[in-house]
Amino acid sequence: MLTNLTLSVTDRVATITVNRPDKLNALNAVTIGELGQVIDEVRSRDDIGGAILTGAGKAFVAGADISELASQQPLDAKQRALRGQAIFARFESSPKPIIAAVNGFALGGGCELAMSCHLRIASEFAKFGQPEVKLGICPGYGGTQRLPRLIGKGRALQLLLTGEMIDAAEAYRIGLVNRVVPAAELLSTAVAMIRAMLVNGPLALGLCIEAVNRGYDGSLEDGLNLEANHFALLSGTKDMAEGTAAFMAKRPAAFEGR
Repeated sequence: MLTNLTLSVTDRVATITVNRPDKLNALNAVTIGELGQVIDEVRSRDDIGGAILTGAGKAFVAGADISELASQQPLDAKQRALRGQAIFARFESSPKPIIAAVNGFALGGGCELAMSCHLRIASEFAKFGQPEVKLGICPGYGGTQRLPRLIGKGRALQLLLTGEMIDAAEAYRIGLVNRVVPAAELLSTAVAMIRAMLVNGPLALGLCIEAVNRGYDGSLEDGLNLEANHFALLSGTKDMAEGTAAFMAKRPAAFEGR
């Protein structure tokens, strides 16, 4: 039973909504736990091919719940960070594509959550930042690691060390988001993008995600070897036979994920 999130599924596309608008969808312990439940459900359900993650009201996720952080001790803090990191990693490693539809504030843990998704689409009103240093702490859910990987070390350090907030246009300029669209078109754009992915082979989607994630931090040689292995593995699937046959017959492919 979910209390702080909602999950709906339409034609293989799941929509996950963080639903604490009175708290700007702040990530308290319950919400983090429910994110773990939901991503596990998305990954395991055969009727879901991909997911969109968004927030209710005027925020995507405005950060952590400061009332919980204020009283934490070092050991509690480490466990909180490790738990959040593990759950966010399940979004990042999902073989099913996940798009963050950032409708408003994505600050602190909210920015970290968006970065754990495969792509980010922002409304014109979205705001991004890692303001943890203003509280005397640093990010705990992957911000110091994913942000420089997405936008480069220098830009990441600027955001991390100043705690400044940037708008959607700047987030797009520096490569933090893939697209910026009018607010009224945010969800429809995200749905259209994920449907463009879901017409493709699901096994191929999953292995593309895995190859990028595993190869990004390694050597080019290791990454290329991983890619070759995935290329070989997919060449033995029924989906590959169907995809090539459909191409030559000039018809849509009917992939089965096997």
